[in-house]
Amino acid sequence: MNSLLSIQKEKLQSMQIVDWGYIEESKPSTFKFFDKWIKNKLNGPLGYMADHRKDIRSDIKNFFPEFQSSLVFLFDYTPAAKLNKENDDHRFAAYTKGFDGIDYHYWIKDKLESVALSLGLENYKLSIDAQPVLERDMAAKAGLGWFGKNSMLINKKHGSFFLISSILIDTKLDLNKAEIEIDHCGNCTKCIDACPTSAIIDNKIIDADKCISTFTIELFKDAEAPKGYPTDTGEIFGCDICQDVCPWNIKPLNRSDVMESPEYLKTYEETDLETISNRQFKRIFKGTSLERTGRVGLLKNLKKKSD
Repeated sequence: MNSLLSIQKEKLQSMQIVDWGYIEESKPSTFKFFDKWIKNKLNGPLGYMADHRKDIRSDIKNFFPEFQSSLVFLFDYTPAAKLNKENDDHRFAAYTKGFDGIDYHYWIKDKLESVALSLGLENYKLSIDAQPVLERDMAAKAGLGWFGKNSMLINKKHGSFFLISSILIDTKLDLNKAEIEIDHCGNCTKCIDACPTSAIIDNKIIDADKCISTFTIELFKDAEAPKGYPTDTGEIFGCDICQDVCPWNIKPLNRSDVMESPEYLKTYEETDLETISNRQFKRIFKGTSLERTGRVGLLKNLKKKSD
């Protein structure tokens, strides 16, 4: 299996996989912190984090009883973050411009299925951030990084502009487990200081009610923006502010990658959301990240931008 994955290195890179790791532990070591976060109601409007799926996250076997191991992957979208930075365009979170402009759930699923097929896996499940597993915990256990003060996973070489996904497998593989990466944030508080809504209320603790990403992505109807919401920069979908200022992203953003803005964003610029119907919106933006928030949700964000 080691040699097989070595042979697949170029293929993995072509899929925007910049690092990967292996774990066998099914119980996340950070569940107690997640549970406390829920009990303190810091999930805000993210009800799906606190419903019956909360306790499923206490053990991967609650989701996939046959679990014996997992391959954990980092899917890079640094070129999209670089595009944002170079164009001074923070209206859309960088990940919405990566992955060929496709909703990353679909894009990554296709890539993971290809990896599983290449490895000859038969009984497995995929985890692409919509499943009830703590993926950052898995990635940390796999030695892929540490939790930053903004609670995101940071990789020493690749920063944090990546998405974590995994293949859960029903057997153990002949692979070495990496050592846990230590916390390299030190006394730095740049992400905490830069958050305009003070959503990072303590080291590694986020108040979802105050988070710009929650407001712009998860609230589909008219709602009050969190105090401090920056109407001047106008985050319309998601937010990268805490990542933009992270020192660990400086080197990755200096890479030579060049990319163009995806076609669907040009379509967005040319579309009058006020005049089209919700059905038309779904048809136009089907399969993109914007489909989740919907026309009404985007209009809400645009209204706050102009306030």
